[in-house]
Amino acid sequence: MTAFGKALTVTRTPIPGLLLVDLPVHGDSRGWFKENWQREKMVAAGLPDFGPVQNNISFNDAIGTTRGIHAEPWDKWVSVATGRIFGAWVDLREGETFGAVFTAEIDPSRAILVPRGVGNSYQTLEADTAYAYLVNDHWSPDAEYSFLNLADETAAIDWPIPLADVEISAKDLAHPRLADVTPIGPRRTLVIGASGQLGLALRDALGDAPHIEYTTRETFDLGASDLANARRWRDYGTVINAAAYTAVDVAETAEGRAAAWAANVTGVAALARIATENGITLVHVSSDYVFDGSKHGAYAEDDAVSPLGVYGQTKAAGDAIVATVPRHFIVRTSWVIGEGHNFVRTMASLAERGIAPRVVADQIGRLTFTDDLASAIAHLLSTDAAPGVYNVTGSGEPRSWADIARTVYRVTGHDPASVSDVTTAEYFAGVERPVAPRPLNSVLDLSRIEATGWTPRDADAALEAYLVDRVG
Repeated sequence: MTAFGKALTVTRTPIPGLLLVDLPVHGDSRGWFKENWQREKMVAAGLPDFGPVQNNISFNDAIGTTRGIHAEPWDKWVSVATGRIFGAWVDLREGETFGAVFTAEIDPSRAILVPRGVGNSYQTLEADTAYAYLVNDHWSPDAEYSFLNLADETAAIDWPIPLADVEISAKDLAHPRLADVTPIGPRRTLVIGASGQLGLALRDALGDAPHIEYTTRETFDLGASDLANARRWRDYGTVINAAAYTAVDVAETAEGRAAAWAANVTGVAALARIATENGITLVHVSSDYVFDGSKHGAYAEDDAVSPLGVYGQTKAAGDAIVATVPRHFIVRTSWVIGEGHNFVRTMASLAERGIAPRVVADQIGRLTFTDDLASAIAHLLSTDAAPGVYNVTGSGEPRSWADIARTVYRVTGHDPASVSDVTTAEYFAGVERPVAPRPLNSVLDLSRIEATGWTPRDADAALEAYLVDRVG
């Protein structure tokens, strides 16, 4: 008999992501009613907002009908409409829980959320049993499945009705044993802009696992009109956009303005739409240039943006778009240093050539090294960090560009007194080309990222290590 009046309750199982749910069923002598999927209530109770796009119904007229153990490339919400089933679930995903088994009886007052890669099988315990399942991808003949033999000795499922006495398809009986099953990998991760400074650091941080795909400007066109069809996006769990237009001065020209908006806004909007429609976590890298630099003290994540120039305007617009994606991380940073041409390498070269530079002293901030930025992104993705904006820079006492230049001279064995201070206005005085306005205060508050368990490196110590390791 179906139990009436249960409270909506979500119970975790030994298989990560496999959630058993008791459902309120309202009934009397006339029959019963239940809310089979009620997004607002169920998400509030602890279920993920998995975004179903297809509803299927299966029917079995005989007791003992047993369906094979199939793991599918989508999440699945299974509930019974009439009758009763015995369900068996086996984790076929790669990882420590591969081969873990969970079983339970399901009637109209109980449902289960089956995550991608967990094999599921059902045996009917009553005649005329019908069960419905919502899935968050459309069925496709090209989808990759994994299968397990119902009688696998390792899984050792205790079927209520012996398999020898039930109706099973020959195909299900021919599936491999657990020892011969290839574990299902995680959803794919796409890194866009993998040849840039941050992209190269992300390669080091994330590695070369088969599910991670690195693209460059030549292999992935963020401005393509058919971007929505460029990949089977339901196979992707994360997109990290490490590509951006960063020529802040050129962005003040007509040509540069168009290019900046195309890359930093239009392309980002296309990614945001794809991420929202396919349940993808979108990682977006932002900038201190979204602020005007007039604040006294460090900028927090929720401070109002007020960009001074075109580049900052495009980054602020991109931030606002990405914030609409249900699963997003906006990583706001400043003064980025990585491989290739950068301020630190330029100062080291000037020092080596005996040049005494005039360096801006009224812009204050902290350096951010790309390996630290990549580490923070990897940390946010691998923990239960809440979606939203996170400031990520080096830690320690804020410095001016002139202070940093003097450190470069000192560490490389040259006289730091060779560096003289100049204001931003003085530095650009007489320059005929367009010049973007710079925020004078680029200091970002780091308390939110620190609260997740990630500790920023001291910017001064990181600079000295960079000079020893990368500059010589």
